[in-house]
Amino acid sequence: MTIWRRALDLLWPRNCEICGRPVDREGRYVCADCLNRIPFVRPEDGMYEIDDAASAVRFECETREMVNGFKFRDRIWLRDDFVDWMEAAARARFDIAAIDAVVAVPTTLSHRINRGYNQSALLAAALARRLDRVFLKRALARIGHPKRQSSLAEAERVENVKGTFAVREPSLVRGRTILLVDDIMTTGSTLSECAKMLKDAGAWRVWSVTLARSVRT
Repeated sequence: MTIWRRALDLLWPRNCEICGRPVDREGRYVCADCLNRIPFVRPEDGMYEIDDAASAVRFECETREMVNGFKFRDRIWLRDDFVDWMEAAARARFDIAAIDAVVAVPTTLSHRINRGYNQSALLAAALARRLDRVFLKRALARIGHPKRQSSLAEAERVENVKGTFAVREPSLVRGRTILLVDDIMTTGSTLSECAKMLKDAGAWRVWSVTLARSVRT
């Protein structure tokens, strides 16, 4: 792989058509996870919770260090560059004119206290301004006390986030196309649960964009 191909793949990775997972192949592609309908499909009715997804970069090498610095070590000055990448990914993937509002994945109260900020909300607010869309700051709430997702296996992640999100004001999302923003997508279980709550509250479509996407084998 040439250095230029590698650079292009880091910034604009080739993706799964459904979840946005970066893949090392050309053309249209649906990854094995989505073919197995996990975690993007609600078992009881077969509906995709996330209608489309995009990620700006792969969560590996230098980008992993940068994203972790932003998330855990107060490197807030990276936000504008990260939003540059996310805006490019969103414009390449979605019909921006069809987006009604931007929503961030909420974090737990303990994380907000320890870090002093919600990194996903910082990204979502800035991205909403770039796209000239309203940012619904308090649309989603985090409830309960789930375990840290990074410490769990994939099946455990799905169970861990069930019932941990709620929509504060359904009227804000009803009938609308929502762009859901988070920092890192791994299995998609958190985003899928948020999308489920938004759709249960009446949202028409939920698209997601994340700063980084974990590369799984």
